[in-house]
Amino acid sequence: MVIKDNSVVLFQGDSVTDAGRDRDDINSFGRGYPLMAASMFAANHPTMNVTFINKGVSGDRTTELMKRWQEDCIDLKPDVVSILIGINDCWRRFDNNNPMWEDDFYYNYKSLLTQVKEKLNAKIILMEPFLLPYPEDRKQWRVDLDPKIHKVRELAKEFNAIYIPLDGIFAQMSVGKEDGFWSADGVHPSDAGHALIAKNWLKAVEEF
Repeated sequence: MVIKDNSVVLFQGDSVTDAGRDRDDINSFGRGYPLMAASMFAANHPTMNVTFINKGVSGDRTTELMKRWQEDCIDLKPDVVSILIGINDCWRRFDNNNPMWEDDFYYNYKSLLTQVKEKLNAKIILMEPFLLPYPEDRKQWRVDLDPKIHKVRELAKEFNAIYIPLDGIFAQMSVGKEDGFWSADGVHPSDAGHALIAKNWLKAVEEF
């Protein structure tokens, strides 16, 4: 298993990871998948001493992650770094005319992962950004998001990361479910959506 006794596990990302956490409290996980995953891991492995930290920040893109990476990642000396980032790198193109092109996204993301490997030699978990096709305007985002997902896949291979294909998982699980079950806006998970992420995160780390 990738998580060992006495490991420090860091969750990083945007609002999906932030999930309303208290940023002044290092022990706050928010209400989303980091809380669920950490709690279930503790329940599954009660004899292990593992420290979980959530440093996700709502609204972040890879550019914002780069600005706080030293303080919110490197300085914490995690043994495992789990990252879910990318939907805002896509979204800002459509709501603020501020695109992040796929090559720039790749460069930013690679710089983060390079620091993790060179300064920490931590195990990396990459979750691909995901998008559900509702409201209707979300469908046009695919032209921007899909190339970024492919870049994350390239980086997972390059850095020998554990890879969790969330976009495909949500697409599979949406068959036969009404719009809004997994996410009300196609981006931010419902409680069930967060649980689905946590379930697949646990499966990935426990079976690796």
